[in-house]
Amino acid sequence: MSDLRATLQAGLQSLQLGLDARQVDLLLDYLGLLQKWNKVYNLTAVRDPAEMMTHHLLDSLAAIGPLLRQTQGRALQLLDVGSGGGLPGVVIAIACPQIQVTCVDTVAKKAAFIQQAAATLKLSNLRGLHARVESLNALSGQGYEVVCSRAFASLVDFTNWSRSALVEGGVWMAMKGKHPADELGALKAVVDVFHVEQLQVPGLDAERCIVWMRPTPGAVA
Repeated sequence: MSDLRATLQAGLQSLQLGLDARQVDLLLDYLGLLQKWNKVYNLTAVRDPAEMMTHHLLDSLAAIGPLLRQTQGRALQLLDVGSGGGLPGVVIAIACPQIQVTCVDTVAKKAAFIQQAAATLKLSNLRGLHARVESLNALSGQGYEVVCSRAFASLVDFTNWSRSALVEGGVWMAMKGKHPADELGALKAVVDVFHVEQLQVPGLDAERCIVWMRPTPGAVA
């Protein structure tokens, strides 16, 4: 555990994230929960704790700085689509207590794991939701200022399926690997891609980026 803590703290320093000791403990406790439940629920294909640290925790933490810059640190509602084991949703909830995070997944056991994580880690700003994202509608009170995903689906499917969950003025935050030129080319004029942000994940020699999008004003889907 001391090795994991050292890796995490070095990564946080590299990412210039000033998390306190309690948040560091919560991230390590979450990693432990993920390992434990993974044996039964198959939440992630990555099994090695050190690999989980770089490929999951630090990978998700790399998005925190961009998210805070984009939202100016405001208190808001965020939806993590196809969250699986809670990446990046749980990490966002730990690192950004001012953000209310809902992790939605069509697989009941994955949503149950998020609920368990929220209870175990005492994260009042986190909840798991077993539903299809297409069923969420901002007009019925299920709206979010940020809708995010990590390795979930193509940009076209992600924006189509989750559009009704975005409140007016809301944005999409899609975490991707390599620059998704083909996916960007397939997007319709109703989606405005306003920024593609390159990420550097500490300890991970792989390309990562965030595609920031919003509905094009006045465009009809």
